[in-house]
Amino acid sequence: MTKLLPVIFITLLFLSACEKTDPRIAKAEDYIEQLRVESESVGWTATVSVDNEIVFSTGFGLGNYEQQVPVYPGKTKFRIGSISKALTAAGLGILIEEGKIDLDAPVQKYVPYWPKERYEITTRQVAGHQAGIRHYRNQEFLSSKFYPTVRDGLEIFMNDTLLFEPGTKYSYSSYGFNLLSAIMEGASGEEFLHFMQTRVFDPLEMTETTAERMDSLIIYRAGFYDMDHGKVINAPYVDNSYKWAGGGFISTSEDLAKFGNAMLNNTLFSEEVKQQLITPQTLVNGDKTNYGMGFSSGTDEFGRNYYGHGGGSVGGCSNLIIYPEENMVVAVITNDTRAKVGGELHKIADILLGEEP
Repeated sequence: MTKLLPVIFITLLFLSACEKTDPRIAKAEDYIEQLRVESESVGWTATVSVDNEIVFSTGFGLGNYEQQVPVYPGKTKFRIGSISKALTAAGLGILIEEGKIDLDAPVQKYVPYWPKERYEITTRQVAGHQAGIRHYRNQEFLSSKFYPTVRDGLEIFMNDTLLFEPGTKYSYSSYGFNLLSAIMEGASGEEFLHFMQTRVFDPLEMTETTAERMDSLIIYRAGFYDMDHGKVINAPYVDNSYKWAGGGFISTSEDLAKFGNAMLNNTLFSEEVKQQLITPQTLVNGDKTNYGMGFSSGTDEFGRNYYGHGGGSVGGCSNLIIYPEENMVVAVITNDTRAKVGGELHKIADILLGEEP
């Protein structure tokens, strides 16, 4: 047996090398690096899985520019921006599955301190960006203030007048997800971040996903950057505690791939609940949005149906794309404010699903 060990080791190395030499994988990696360079980005991380198996997981560039530390796709924690909304929606899905929340009841049922407006708003409308709650104003996106609780974060906007009668328009609002997290606290009886940790992240073994606390040491947290006339600079200091649910989590591309597979496999809740989250809602005039509750959906230029969420942060851009018919997940995160991580990423699936050259 001892004599066989070197042979087994060499065989495993050979098989690993064969996997890496798949020209489609090499082409996809080259394409991602091209996007990174064109975006003048410091670092990217990308993980792709098919049929619950990782096809490739690669770091590009640097996770920390000052220390010249590379990106580790399973460890380097980036700001995921509004992908946080999809994670939050998964928590909402658990409460739906358990019958703990009525999506069409007035929000005051769960948040009694929410002021009564001229119109009632519901959880379904809040999660689908139809409640009329405003988005950021002025420099709010650069907030550096620490907000200890979800309720504290609501004070930014809770007394502002609704923009329109709920259900009549679609208007994207990260602040709406602040309210959603308060609703989830009321429905579950648990503090929001604890609920997300114990009911979403821990069951899915998303060990590298957490709320980004600026007063804490977080191992493998990336640096956050921007560009100024072709030079790398530090992104402005921000504290995202004012919007945990809508844009305050940090994660790795491998953890996001785990989450994508959990959505495909209905790990946290049933197919019926998932469809409620990913199916576009309808306005009162009959027009459909492209947004369910925490997930957008559509068909890419190659004819593939998908759902997921993109994200933009100070010092971060991201996209999570889930292709249900191909059983495929694409997760890409960067550590700069501006990067090409939108529709460009659909080409990754097209490369990997195409015929081998």
